[in-house]
Amino acid sequence: MLTKKQLDLLNFIHRRLQKDGVPPSFDEMKVALDLRSKSGIHRLITALEERGFIRRLAHRARAIEILRLPENMGDASVAPTSAHAVPMGTHGGAPRPAVAQARPAASVVASLEIPVMGRIAAGVPIEAINQITHQIAIPQTMLSSNGKHYALEVRGDSMINAGINDGDIVVIRETDTADDGDIVVALIADEEATLKRLFRRNGKIALEAENPAYETRILSPDQVKVQGRLVGLIRSY
Repeated sequence: MLTKKQLDLLNFIHRRLQKDGVPPSFDEMKVALDLRSKSGIHRLITALEERGFIRRLAHRARAIEILRLPENMGDASVAPTSAHAVPMGTHGGAPRPAVAQARPAASVVASLEIPVMGRIAAGVPIEAINQITHQIAIPQTMLSSNGKHYALEVRGDSMINAGINDGDIVVIRETDTADDGDIVVALIADEEATLKRLFRRNGKIALEAENPAYETRILSPDQVKVQGRLVGLIRSY
């Protein structure tokens, strides 16, 4: 038997997972339940976990799985839905984190491991990326059926208006081609790697930031090599 607050919190988490594919933050839970502090949310989360309705994943920030729901909330059981990796959708040519589609209750989200190749600059370019640091699990639905994928840790804020923040992990599909407006990993003069939006203008390559504080870089085609296109990102809270 759940208290009203426990039921309200479980319902709020469930609705957010169904809508966005990402559980709400503790601050969002506090506001939604009109509580004065996050300590009350911690107590409610612990109670739900002890009663077998949710599970918190160790060593992962903001990661909650709903294991089952009370009968009066509809589904008696729910597959784990703690995904915090989001695919990049297209809105007017500007990729942004897309709203995840609601999953059937019985579905299981498969994942694959891809290599994290180090850091990529979303600001002033840093030295080229060429070394695997570790592996990371990515929802299989984010990855294309063809082509290889890798991940990079973002450093800098030049792509912040595209929803890409400092510290995010971006998922990249390997390719040496890109359409105008794609966000790409661009290797400049075989020395510098950067994450920018690519355009072709008057025989030149424009690498454009998504932050007005950064100038667009105009380069000749032989100075720029596309090493991949952005397909998703992962954010820790």
